[in-house]
Amino acid sequence: MLRQFDTHGPDDAGYAAGHKTSERASDVPTAIATASYRGDFERCRLLCESLDARVTGYTRHLILVEAADVPLFRQLAGPKREIVDERDLLPFWLRPFPDPTTLGRRRIWLSPFGLPLRGWHVQQLRRIALAASLDEEVMVSIDSDVVFLKDFDVGSFSPDGRTMFFRRPDAIAHVLPDLQAVHLEWSRKAGRLLGIAAPETTETGYVATLIPWRTKAVRAMVETIAAVSGRSWLATLAATRILSECTIYGRFVDEVEGRIDDYVPMAESLCRMYWAGAPMDADTLARFVDSLETSQVAAGIQSFTATDPRLIRQAAGLL
Repeated sequence: MLRQFDTHGPDDAGYAAGHKTSERASDVPTAIATASYRGDFERCRLLCESLDARVTGYTRHLILVEAADVPLFRQLAGPKREIVDERDLLPFWLRPFPDPTTLGRRRIWLSPFGLPLRGWHVQQLRRIALAASLDEEVMVSIDSDVVFLKDFDVGSFSPDGRTMFFRRPDAIAHVLPDLQAVHLEWSRKAGRLLGIAAPETTETGYVATLIPWRTKAVRAMVETIAAVSGRSWLATLAATRILSECTIYGRFVDEVEGRIDDYVPMAESLCRMYWAGAPMDADTLARFVDSLETSQVAAGIQSFTATDPRLIRQAAGLL
């Protein structure tokens, strides 16, 4: 169980030498989690380098990968970074196999409860399972294609002992038209999983690539899913491919938990994303980085855009 993992707290001297210094906003124990896979390895390496150079206030960084990818990712491990085999998080009945439709180039996860799952589905299950098992009070989820461009203290996610809660009212109305139906399906499924009779869907958006979760809330969330479905939360979520863990968590906090005073709502994402489009060249990346808003501390270049990680490294000043 991950609650039994060693938590590597920062050594004061080494911590100051290895990180940019900043005033700590909170002493709430906070872990950082990244679900990744071998196709994103170089981007994940870049994330790790930017974390080490620019981010403070966390106990440890956990990288969640499937068993076959553990040896590759072990080279990223360190005093504050652990590589977590998904077999330590997920049940024995959910296992990966080569995808015959791609001649084995990709993976699918099979279970007795539903259709095969893709990697991005299982990454969500890993993050939920990890958050539900951590001793830390807060887990900050960061995608592996994110890079920090400014100094940042994750303690700022816990002002006065409360936890920042990402929720953007009317967000779905501003999503690209061809994606609105997907977001509404995520919202509808989240409501059903949590036993929310009405509203069936919500226009509020909860999805972000740099986002804090209160781990106590995640434990209550999975207990609710199990109570509503009558079986384990993992069996319940493994049975669907309509899955957005951020939406489930968001609707749980907003509509089920009843502890909104424990949170501080935030409507602006701290990470600027490039979701889709042509690969960016050096000039385009430089303009992208220069156009970050004052509140944004990181950028995410979606790996499917095939932007060269070496150019991202250059734009991030991590040569």
